[in-house]
Amino acid sequence: MMKARETQGMLLGLVGVVIFSLTLPMTRIVVLEFHPLLNGLGRALAASIPAAALLAWRREQRPTWPQVKSLAVVSLGVIVAYPVFSAWAMKSVPASHGAIVNGLQPLAVAIYAAWLSHERPSKAFWASALAGSALVIAFALQAGGGSLHAGDAWMLVAVGIGALGYAEGARLARQLGGWQVICWALVLSAPFLALPVGWLAWEHHLAHPGPVALKTWLAFGYVTLFSQFIGFFAWYAGLAMGGTARVGQVQLLQIFFTMAFSALLFGEHVAASAWFYAAAVILTVMLGRRASIQTAPQPARAV
Repeated sequence: MMKARETQGMLLGLVGVVIFSLTLPMTRIVVLEFHPLLNGLGRALAASIPAAALLAWRREQRPTWPQVKSLAVVSLGVIVAYPVFSAWAMKSVPASHGAIVNGLQPLAVAIYAAWLSHERPSKAFWASALAGSALVIAFALQAGGGSLHAGDAWMLVAVGIGALGYAEGARLARQLGGWQVICWALVLSAPFLALPVGWLAWEHHLAHPGPVALKTWLAFGYVTLFSQFIGFFAWYAGLAMGGTARVGQVQLLQIFFTMAFSALLFGEHVAASAWFYAAAVILTVMLGRRASIQTAPQPARAV
């Protein structure tokens, strides 16, 4: 039964990863016209509208005060830090390159899971996770000519704080449910986002009074409805069902999907070495998948 639940969690996690894999390419389109802050905060404010409607339609019970505090941590990671800092990164590095740096996120999620959810991965798991992370850093250095770009630094900040939101959201999903976590995080964040987003939108209008390109609106629509909203339905449910550290490693597959989408849809050049590094990273995921992880029993809720 547990194996079946883990497998279902891995599959749900994979669905989330496929959705998230277009986030960086779409963000790169948006920031050609919008300020990174307007993109990062604006997409969350826009996504709070369908989130509030869904919660009202389902008549969901309001979260308790301890859960609200946990939702604040989720909001910090996946509503503020990751969208904003990854958008800044996309101003200076290609989406395919950012995807490789983003490969550090599963290791960060596993570390947070050990702290927050009391998961205890085996030494074999940590060895695989560290090997994958080392490959990611090696690629970033090789692609940057021996040094990291400014965009890499922004991506590292996005990954470090965003992973906290992933891990805390997965822990909370066992109590509230997967989709409820992201919906409540969006709704509770909206009052704090309205004023800065309104000011940023006005500043953008003054600086660029002309119409916004259709492709920019389409890309912004994707990061709003899919990256910030629908993708988390599957992602948080998968993390809660299969274990945060284990399912979190599936996100390393996002490297493949993002590079493929960047090349096929946006014409970005992907060096042959990038595929070599990505394939090596995926091998570490396969090895880590077989490693044991002990999880402390926690109350569960169907998601």
